[in-house]
Amino acid sequence: MQILKMAKRAAALVVFSAAAAVAVAAPAGAQGVATGTLAFSGDAGDYITGGGTYAYSIAANDRLSVTADEAGNHISVGLTGANGDWWSLNLAAPQGQTLAAGTYTDAHRYPFQAPQQPGLDLSGNGRGCNQSTDSFVVQNILFGPHGYVQTLDATFEQHCENGATAARGEIHLANPAPPAELGIGLKVATAGTASTLDGKAGLNGTVECTAPATVTLNGSVTQVKHNVIIRGTYSVQVACTPGAPVPWKASVDPVGTTPYQKGQAEVVTQATALDPVYNTNLSVDDTTVVTLKKA
Repeated sequence: MQILKMAKRAAALVVFSAAAAVAVAAPAGAQGVATGTLAFSGDAGDYITGGGTYAYSIAANDRLSVTADEAGNHISVGLTGANGDWWSLNLAAPQGQTLAAGTYTDAHRYPFQAPQQPGLDLSGNGRGCNQSTDSFVVQNILFGPHGYVQTLDATFEQHCENGATAARGEIHLANPAPPAELGIGLKVATAGTASTLDGKAGLNGTVECTAPATVTLNGSVTQVKHNVIIRGTYSVQVACTPGAPVPWKASVDPVGTTPYQKGQAEVVTQATALDPVYNTNLSVDDTTVVTLKKA
């Protein structure tokens, strides 16, 4: 059997953890936070905080969500307080870099910072900076696949409108280990049929998956007979469930009037599926020489 492949690359079959899959929301949108706190305060005269002190936590029924981009360059934290407060905190590494543990100085208001500069923005409750001079320190950060945020511990300082007064705070987020990515496998049987009634080629095979998924197969069949090229395409969908290979069949109608015939044909197939956890598309490509027999 063809080795199972992960998204757009060959890999061994990943064991899917159903328990982990339901533990957190898909990170393609706002990802829920299992455990977390956000706290900050400001100097007298700081516009964002009004000189006040704010503290929120999941344990106090405040809601925190986090979003990161695929490259891990930028993290956005959203806070909805049990008291009706709402805040957002954005942290970004310089363009082209992954946000990592370290000190980030000369940061400016996200997302308007220069490409070589880090970005930061704390805003909410109807207040935001037009520009800012900022810095932040990431003590700990851990990403999973596709922007999944497992851990974030950071402190930050924001000088709204580049003033002397500042807002200072810290963010701590913790989530379960990331669920495994979806894995799919594709097999095209090396034996097929060439119908003497309608000239169609009959194909079959199996697909495998590490989580329930709809797998779409798109393929082409090319055969050369007596210097004539015979081509056709096919598309089928398979409701794949993990645990055992799931069979599929396809009937391929040749383009033109020349039917498929007994002999070898090249079958090129792409299997695609949507990862149900990470909401990302993945694909597996296969080229198989199939021997068609009269049917």
